Amino acid sequence: MLTERQRMILNAIVDDYISSAEPVGSRSISKRGDVGYSPATIRNEMADLEELGYLEQPHTSAGRIPSHKGYRYYVDHLVPWNSAGTAEMGTIRAFFAEKLNATEQVIQHAAMILSNMTNYTSILLGPEVFHTSLRHFQLLPLDGNNAVAIIVTSTGQVENRTVQIPPEISLSEMEKVVNLLNSKLVNVPLYKLKSQLYSELGEEMQRHISHYEELMQVLDQALESDHDQRIYLSGAANMLTQPEFKDVDKVKTILDLLEETPTLLKMLSPASGGTGIQVRIGTENKHEAFAHCSLITATYSLDGKALGSIGILGPTRMEYARVMGILGILSRDLTAMLAHWYK
Repeated sequence: MLTERQRMILNAIVDDYISSAEPVGSRSISKRGDVGYSPATIRNEMADLEELGYLEQPHTSAGRIPSHKGYRYYVDHLVPWNSAGTAEMGTIRAFFAEKLNATEQVIQHAAMILSNMTNYTSILLGPEVFHTSLRHFQLLPLDGNNAVAIIVTSTGQVENRTVQIPPEISLSEMEKVVNLLNSKLVNVPLYKLKSQLYSELGEEMQRHISHYEELMQVLDQALESDHDQRIYLSGAANMLTQPEFKDVDKVKTILDLLEETPTLLKMLSPASGGTGIQVRIGTENKHEAFAHCSLITATYSLDGKALGSIGILGPTRMEYARVMGILGILSRDLTAMLAHWYK
């Protein structure tokens, strides 16, 4: 357990490193009015904090920087909640006061506001991602080579797309597959359809359908969804302004990952029963590309059930208190507004 003095010094080091992006020395900490210890005392405490794993020293003669363990302690024990400033709260209030009348517009606008306010990358998942599921699927032959795949969603929306049908597949085989799909995948959320296609239908189709592989390719095309339109990303270029990401290859892996819809869905989908603000620091993100990033997410909900997620992605040297405060306000007001619309 850290002493009160160690907590104070760790807090000062994380704050200074977040604002400067430079290793922090004992002398600069001693000059802060809120610490009040001599450089020698602070040096000794910094050495102890390094030995305990809360700080790192990038070079022998340099000051210290927070480790991932240090950031975790800072977020869990030192960050003051509700740290959004008056101006930031005013911006969010003004946004909701506009009374935009479409959920999509609200989500898009919120993503843009978040990235502008924080100078990080914002990622928002719309309610449809979690709540729209399959109600009915149909394949209607157009000619010998093509068919129209029709997907009716739980919200009554009808999506259709033309798919190619290999000539060796008969109408009776298509009918069997459609019946099988409707019996197994109705009520499955749209974003899970393709993954469950193989886990739920693969084995049974392999046993009963002669052209199994060809038909799986047809269904793969048919169930292709426009989920990316329901993930709202804003401020990806802000990564380039962070000193940690001067390495072009490092930034490229992050930007490439931001284009992978299934990965983003997995990272931002609320955990079972999980609500409120969650902070994942560095390797806690469980994806190598985000090993030097922190992802802060908040859910918004209706009747206690999560509808979507708001995420802010930035370097581990993130302004945790400020971002958590902003996300807290935004998720609360978004929940209230959607509840008003849906009731």
